[in-house]
Amino acid sequence: MAVTASQLRQDIYRLLDAVVDTGIPLEIERKGRRLRIVAVETRSKLDNIKGDPNLITGDPGDLPDIHWDQYWNPDPL
Repeated sequence: MAVTASQLRQDIYRLLDAVVDTGIPLEIERKGRRLRIVAVETRSKLDNIKGDPNLITGDPGDLPDIHWDQYWNPDPL
């Protein structure tokens, strides 16, 4: 995420909290250059993965026992 120095000044606490919470660095544009605010204690990139509501979780060993007959049509259109 990149913001201007004016945007940083207006909303510094929310922006700093976002860096702390997500571990994603904040870039500030100032006089044609970029500065970066980075959390010293980095988080794992895996911690930033958002869950997928369509994701099915379970035991992979159960896959061979699933019956797909109701979903599979051997005769194409």
